[in-house]
Amino acid sequence: MFARFEGQLVHPVYSTVSMVYHMEWVSRQTILPFLEEHEEGMGGAVTVKHNAPCPEGTVISFTATVSDRKDNVVITTVRAESEGRLVGVGEVTQVILPKSKIASLVAGSG
Repeated sequence: MFARFEGQLVHPVYSTVSMVYHMEWVSRQTILPFLEEHEEGMGGAVTVKHNAPCPEGTVISFTATVSDRKDNVVITTVRAESEGRLVGVGEVTQVILPKSKIASLVAGSG
């Protein structure tokens, strides 16, 4: 999860790419209990501000809170914290769609 480009280590700290992944993951956890069998969530947008570096061994906690919901769009505000320090903040937008619609979009027909 270190900052790397083209396989080369840039900094031995937690990368912004990893932070985006974990923010999306924790946001997904907020919708999973509410999805119906025929539904799935898709990422719509992510904004992230990476506030502080975290070296190897740092424990980071992520908290996602639903901040808005309009029709089939759910927006969460996410905080990444370590030992009382704000490591990052973000917002994740997820779109809830029927699985059949997602399959059509992936196939290019939708």
